[in-house]
Amino acid sequence: MIFSETDLAGAYIVDLEPYRDDRGFFARTYCQSEFEQIGHNKPFVQINHSCTVQKGTIRGMHYQLFPNAEIKLIRCISGEVYDVIVDIRKGSPTFLKFFGVILSPENMRMIYVPEGFAHGFQTLKEDTQLLYHHTAFYSPQDERGLHFKDPVIGIDWPIEAANISSRDRQQTFIDNSFTGI
Repeated sequence: MIFSETDLAGAYIVDLEPYRDDRGFFARTYCQSEFEQIGHNKPFVQINHSCTVQKGTIRGMHYQLFPNAEIKLIRCISGEVYDVIVDIRKGSPTFLKFFGVILSPENMRMIYVPEGFAHGFQTLKEDTQLLYHHTAFYSPQDERGLHFKDPVIGIDWPIEAANISSRDRQQTFIDNSFTGI
């Protein structure tokens, strides 16, 4: 695996290094000792699989409050997404900055999202599936979100939004009272 740190400290693009032959390929998607080299030392306790059928769907921008904030490792196994993270760490020099990357089975990229980040994505193809590894269990009482079109963040989604949940549409915009988590 090749780890490339993004402009948001602690967040990485992880490029898989497949071994290919006439049968196809084999690629390692997680190795504890390699992840320890970027400071990852928490076990993944939950793995989720999402399927989004409609191109243009936006899911996010979701996060959990401490003590249930989570590290996420996300991989697209079918279709294609524009995956976005937003730094919401209190006092961070990149507070409210975002980073986006295309994830697809073809590019074999993953994104490593540290605690203190909101996460979301837009599907660029129909029938898109993601695998998420989480270091914290889902905690409904600690779940929060940012509005996907918040002008303070200014995410430039690549295509027109086609399908957004009522929960995500109802997220409020950031105001001066939001100082991060």
